Amino acid sequence: MITTTVRTVALLLLLASAWTATQAQQRRHMRRQAFQTETPMVHDPVMAYEDSTYHIYATGMGIQHMTSRDRRTWTVLTEPVMTVMPQWTRDSVPGFRQHVWAPDVIRWHGRWWMAYSCSTFGKNGSAIGLLSAPSLSFPVWDDEGCIVTSREKRDDWNAIDPCFVIDDQDQPWLTWGSFWDGIQLVRLDSTMHVAKGCQPRTIARRYDPSAKHPDDNPTSRFAGPNAIEAPFIMKHDGWYYLFVSWDYCCRGAKSNYRVAVGRSRQVAGPYLDRQGKDMLVGGGTLFLEGDKQQFEAAGHCAAYSMNGEDIFVCHGYSTRHNGAAILIQRPIRWTADGWPTIK
Repeated sequence: MITTTVRTVALLLLLASAWTATQAQQRRHMRRQAFQTETPMVHDPVMAYEDSTYHIYATGMGIQHMTSRDRRTWTVLTEPVMTVMPQWTRDSVPGFRQHVWAPDVIRWHGRWWMAYSCSTFGKNGSAIGLLSAPSLSFPVWDDEGCIVTSREKRDDWNAIDPCFVIDDQDQPWLTWGSFWDGIQLVRLDSTMHVAKGCQPRTIARRYDPSAKHPDDNPTSRFAGPNAIEAPFIMKHDGWYYLFVSWDYCCRGAKSNYRVAVGRSRQVAGPYLDRQGKDMLVGGGTLFLEGDKQQFEAAGHCAAYSMNGEDIFVCHGYSTRHNGAAILIQRPIRWTADGWPTIK
């Protein structure tokens, strides 16, 4: 009797274990389920390419991820890049949970590096984290800790919206910023963290801090005096092009986001617009804005030379989709004097 009971209990435990394993497998399968679309809803997109596949990473719970072979039909993966948030993110940013903003991704020295933003709306108590992986198809990214943090009442800048750039000497840099004192830049070391002894410096604002009269700082009737964020630096033909977003995102059809650009021969600037005005004191040539027919507004962009094409990507607040943020892709054309344009 005892032997029979033991065998019965063992069998029940085995069945329970098998059922639990099956349920876990089904949950993993459900997380991996994906859907396809030609109009992906996306916010703050960046792009990468590996093994004949394009990857988009964007703002979302644990970082949104989608893939495509042709950049027309996208497979939106329901399992995010980060399924578990590092504890340091919550320790560093009060109120942050899992909604990760504005990642950037780059391949450097045989490894993929991804920066991401941890923050809460309207505050500059923020942090930029770092992940790495040998391949974009690798299932788990390594947590590489924090690159930079900003603190309320300590820093006059906001550590969100990161962008990596590698200069012509194979030196990595990071640019970031949103409102406060504008767009920041700092040199990184070989681990993609801030190089020893280096401090962030401002490279772009919406206004001239030396101006003595408010009328000397016309920015926008839509926004405050330093509504600038989301930097992205692209190299082309001996120039570094700094794209930034002006005005306000994240308001659906009421958004008024738009993109401006300047350029420099040096990654550290100065970045001048087409009229020669320094972006540090409010310069910037308008590059893209909403047309009110397809998009109410558009911004938070990235720009690449990829597979023989120069590609501009951003999100736009779609008129047709009631202000939903969807993916925009456009080929970049270059003027005779070296300025980017798109249709």
